[in-house]
Amino acid sequence: MRLVIQRVRNANVTVEGKIVGEISQGYLVLMGVCETDTEFECEKLCDKMINLRIFSDENDKTNLSIKDVEGELLIVSQFTLYADCRKGNRPSFINAGNPDKANRLYEYFIGLCRERIKTRVEHGVFGADMRVSLVNDGPFTIILDSDEIIKKKKGI
Repeated sequence: MRLVIQRVRNANVTVEGKIVGEISQGYLVLMGVCETDTEFECEKLCDKMINLRIFSDENDKTNLSIKDVEGELLIVSQFTLYADCRKGNRPSFINAGNPDKANRLYEYFIGLCRERIKTRVEHGVFGADMRVSLVNDGPFTIILDSDEIIKKKKGI
């Protein structure tokens, strides 16, 4: 699983010209699922994301989590995070999870986020043609990859 987390002042996602998700200060999260992902990866990456300390404290040090600042989440599915561009000029998406599995894990991840923070958790429409708008704060962008995070925790 891959997450691209952007600290934002505000963000929204539209489908067919209608806003389907909108937040103020918080994270815009682009989420990609690969074929081998399970609920375990969702849980580990959700916990890591929620506890990241990338908001500034009173001394302007990145020392506060999204929970500390009562930030909001906008989660958007994005299978293109698993694009393989090693050969040729046309990306391959063979490593992206099949749509049924990816949607199930996307919904599971959204549910986990709603359990772990008490502020608004919004989302896009899985598989839809979406338009995402944001005001990046910083800019501050973090990429979490379950292969890297889980292997490091296990000491592999």
